Amino acid sequence: MSALPHEPSPRAAYADPHRLEAHEGPQTLAELRAALAVISPTTLAAFNAELDAARFGAAQDEVISRYRRTVAFATRPEVAAAVRSSLDGTADARPVDELFAYLDGRGTAA
Repeated sequence: MSALPHEPSPRAAYADPHRLEAHEGPQTLAELRAALAVISPTTLAAFNAELDAARFGAAQDEVISRYRRTVAFATRPEVAAAVRSSLDGTADARPVDELFAYLDGRGTAA
C-alpha cells in the first residue's frame, strides 16, 4: 500500500545519494504530480507547463527526469546531507588524478 502524498513513504537504504535509480522516487506521472504538489504548487504548475510544451520522446523524458530529481533533492535526507557536505567542503572528495588512473586502468586486462 502506498502512502498518501502528505505521508512519508517508507524509505529503503539508498546505495548512492548522488544518483537516482529508476526504481527510486515517483514511478508514475500521478505520483510525481502529487509529490511536486507537496513541495510547492508553483513547482507543480511549472512542471505541468514544461511537460505540456515538450515534444514526445527525449524532451518529455528530460522534463520528467529533472522534476524527479527535484523531488529527490527536496525529500531524501541523504541527498540533502550529500549536498551540504559538498558545499561546506567536508565531502569525501578524491583527487582527480585517482579518477584518471582508474579510467586509464579500466581498458587493460590485469
